[in-house]
Amino acid sequence: MVGFANYEELSRALLALTRDVPYETANLANAAALLWQAMEDINWVGFYKMEDGALILGPFQGKPACVRIAPGKGVCGTAAWLGKVQRVADVHAFPGHIACDGASNAEIVLPLYVGGRLWGVLDIDSPVFGRFTQEDEAGLGAVAAVLERVLGDCVEAKHLPIDKVGK
Repeated sequence: MVGFANYEELSRALLALTRDVPYETANLANAAALLWQAMEDINWVGFYKMEDGALILGPFQGKPACVRIAPGKGVCGTAAWLGKVQRVADVHAFPGHIACDGASNAEIVLPLYVGGRLWGVLDIDSPVFGRFTQEDEAGLGAVAAVLERVLGDCVEAKHLPIDKVGK
C-alpha cells in the first residue's frame, strides 16, 4: 500500500476524515479518494447504493462507470444478492461479469449494511490479475465496518433538527 502502513492505519485515517461529518455523499467521496490514494494497482474504487431495487452509482475514483446494476448481475450485483464479499482473481472468468472498464482484470466487492439492511457495496477494480488477497479482504472488511458506522451516523443526522446537525 502507498501512504499507509496497513489497513488498520487506513481505517483510522477514514475515521478521522469522516468524524462529525453528517453528509453521506461527502463522506463517500472522501472515502473513495482515500482508498484511491492508499492502494496500489487499482484502476477504480467507488460505491453503488441500493435504490429502487438496483445498485446505483455513487461517488468513485476512476473512469466513468456503469450507472445501474441489477441484483445478481456481475460481481457487484452478486455481492449484493448473496450478501457476501466477492473476491475475483479473474473477472473475465466470472459468469455475467459487467465490463465497465476493459482494463479491469480483478475485483473485490464488499456489501455494506446500515441498520441491518443492505445499503450498497464498496467496489474496487484492478488491472492486475489476482490483485486482491485474503489480507486485502480482511483489511477492507475493517474499512467497510468503519463505512457502515459512518453511513449509519449520516442516516441518524438526517433526522436531527437542523440546528443539531454536525454538533
